[in-house]
This record gives sequence, C-alpha cells and structure tokens, in this order.
Amino acid sequence: MARRRGAPRPWYRTRAYRLTRTIVVTVCLVVGGVWWAQDDEPTDPAGARTDARGVGAPHAPAPRRTSLGASPSTPPQPLSRSRAVSLAIPYLGIEAPLVDLGLDRRRRLTAPPADDPKAAGWYEGGPSPGQSGTVVVVGHRDTRTGPAVFAALHEIQTGRVVEVRRADRRTAVYTVYAVRMYEKARFPNEEVYGRRYRPELRLITCGGRYDRRTGYVSNIVVFAHLTATRGPTGST
Repeated sequence: MARRRGAPRPWYRTRAYRLTRTIVVTVCLVVGGVWWAQDDEPTDPAGARTDARGVGAPHAPAPRRTSLGASPSTPPQPLSRSRAVSLAIPYLGIEAPLVDLGLDRRRRLTAPPADDPKAAGWYEGGPSPGQSGTVVVVGHRDTRTGPAVFAALHEIQTGRVVEVRRADRRTAVYTVYAVRMYEKARFPNEEVYGRRYRPELRLITCGGRYDRRTGYVSNIVVFAHLTATRGPTGST
C-alpha cells in the first residue's frame, strides 16, 4: 500500500531502524588490532600481524611514549589482575555492567550483547582495570530499541573521571585527557593501542557520518589514564 503524502513513516522505515536492523553498529569498531565482528569482510588493520589464514590477530607494538596527556604528579601503583565488572561515567550519568569480550573464529573482537543496550564490553585478552597497559572498553551507540550505552560518549570532556569496578571490589579511577574521532579507513592503531608505560583506558564507540551501506564511517575514542584506585571501603 502506498504511503499517503505527508504521513509519518512507520517505525520500520525510519532512519533509526535502518541504522540498526542488522546491528550495523558492529561494523564500525576496530579494537586492539582486530576488527569488531561485523557483517562484511574487513581488510586487516594496519599494524596487526596475521596468521596463516591472513586473519588479523592482537599484537603488542613496541613500547613507545605518547604525547597525549601528562602523567599525574603522584601516579598510583598499578593493580594486580582482576576481571572488570562495571563502568561508571558520572559526568554522563552512565552506569553500565561490563561483559567479557573475546575473539571469534576469525579472530575479531565479539560485540557486546545487542539485546542489552545498556551493557558495554571489555577485551579480557588485554590488561584488566588498573593494570599497566591499555584497557579496551567498547559499547554500542544505537541498537534496535534506540540509543545505547555510549550514545552520549562524544560529549565527555577532558578532566572528567571514568570509574571501572573490578571483581575484587576495587575500583580503577581514570581521568580523561583526550577525545578523538578517527575515520575507520585511517584508524591509527599505534596511537590508540600502542603499549604504554602507565595504566590507560580506551572507550570506543561509533561516530561521524552514517552511511546506509556500511554504517558509521568513524570511531570516537576516549583516552584516559589511571589517577586513583579505591578499595571496597573507598580508600585510595
């Protein structure tokens, strides 16, 4: 049946539905030298090593110092390993459970659950919160039901705090020192994932222009470094 001129589009014809009907939010993220699982076949990200099948796999770039962000005057001691369980960004009013993310058969990072838009995921194959190195957390911007956990991530400002709670009931507190947006085709793996000399955190979601065929064309990346740790009673 033809739609009457001027009548509102049914929900399944709206841009929001087209955006997410095949969970296209998963096409836009590159994480830790591997692509987040997606419907199309990606080329290997720059800097990733490949196995015999030519599939991108995580790697550890040579250590280097970064020009982004000054070190805290009295940096806290790194924590031992403990699984991430939740994330809080008070400035944005975000309180999100964290699910463990691994690699699929193609060695691509799996996505957070699409049926739980308020959940994010952390790459359990990398450092855990508070450990030395870079912790990677990814979240959807949209799902079938509307805005998701990182819908407002682009609004965060430098100096704001991100708290990651761990299974041992300790909390790693990170301070944001940069927010960047990168085109997928020019995603700087070394800049985002290169090994660091201090505990760091990356929050990643989709961003930029939306393409009906391929999804969002860019990634929003939040850079943060560890500035405090808290125990179960809140002590630093």
